[in-house]
Amino acid sequence: MANFSYEVLSSAGKRAKGSITGDNREAVMAELKNGGNTVIRCEEAGTLEKDIHIGFLEKKPKPRDLAVFCRQFVSIIDAGVPVMTAFDMLGQQTENKMLRDAINDCKKTIEYGETLAAAMGQHPDVFPRMFVTLVEAGEASGSLDVSFSRMAEQFEKEAILKAAIKKASMYPTIIFFIAIAAVVLLLSFVVPTFEEMLTELGSELPGITKFVIAASNFIQGYWYIVLVIIIAVVMGIKAFKKTDLGEHFFGRLAIKFGPTSKLTVKNASAQMARTLATLLGSGLSLMDALQITAGTMSNIWFREEMDKARDQVMVGAPLAKQFREGGLFPPLVYQMIDIGEETGDIDSMLNKLAEYYEDEVQEATQQLMALLEPLIILFLAVIIGGIVLSVIMPMASMYDGLNNL
Repeated sequence: MANFSYEVLSSAGKRAKGSITGDNREAVMAELKNGGNTVIRCEEAGTLEKDIHIGFLEKKPKPRDLAVFCRQFVSIIDAGVPVMTAFDMLGQQTENKMLRDAINDCKKTIEYGETLAAAMGQHPDVFPRMFVTLVEAGEASGSLDVSFSRMAEQFEKEAILKAAIKKASMYPTIIFFIAIAAVVLLLSFVVPTFEEMLTELGSELPGITKFVIAASNFIQGYWYIVLVIIIAVVMGIKAFKKTDLGEHFFGRLAIKFGPTSKLTVKNASAQMARTLATLLGSGLSLMDALQITAGTMSNIWFREEMDKARDQVMVGAPLAKQFREGGLFPPLVYQMIDIGEETGDIDSMLNKLAEYYEDEVQEATQQLMALLEPLIILFLAVIIGGIVLSVIMPMASMYDGLNNL
């Protein structure tokens, strides 16, 4: 009897690990499968390499990582290489550790008799549901390469959109932290050098000067409290954003706040159109495609709008009608979908919508950057200029008094 270490996935979708004794690996595998489990791993104890995983430090694969993975897979498959060999090769070449581990785990699961879609479905943090669904459709139709090609294009477009959004948010974020650093430096080093001289003037200091001096003294004496407050606020906002109320608050803010409104709506429109077109083009029903697309929407308001649309389509209402009544998507979206529903070519219309709004996102990003730049400069001028002015004002008053003597 030998000791075996195993990991299984139950019919309820829960993972379980443990050890079991058996005559051989085949007997242990059969025993584990008897309970309706899917065997992910079964190895004789002592033969496994010990691998320490620090989950929260592992970087989740980005859309660009998944796009490269899909392109490489298609290239290998087109060369006539079997799927198992392809996964073995990709498991050695992939840079992202989380993706690499998932690929190697999928290879083992396939060896135990599971389908590729089932194997990938055991890694929802790596492979999105949409990806797994398209792979399942590709396996059923014998066109796995087509499914991976479509997902490669999907991930590439997603990466471009995310890069545009990141670019729009990066600049103001950097300037904001520069402003904070400048304020801290001024209050910690510049203001204290003038404080003694200002207090020795003997005259009543302006309110703004008193406030700046008090802030300077507080930061110097209680800087650790300021640091704790900043960390607490940042963590509190992050925690709040993960709640249902927080998701709705920040989601609505992004839609309604002037500078970000156009970019948010256009990005959601591009994301919806591209995902829905890809799923419908792969042979999925409109109901299933709407459900999966809803799960990919980053803004909760658009996610709920997609769920409402699915409910309406389920009872026979046109998709365009729900989008028109919902009021979140621009008129062009439901007008094009309406034409697609009438002509029976909705996925083609969605592809055209996706291409249009992907270009619009790029343009909206440039417009947002052009709008934010003067606002940020004004913000810096008000904050830093206010501190400098608070020091200059009493000194100017003193010189005016001396000139009048």
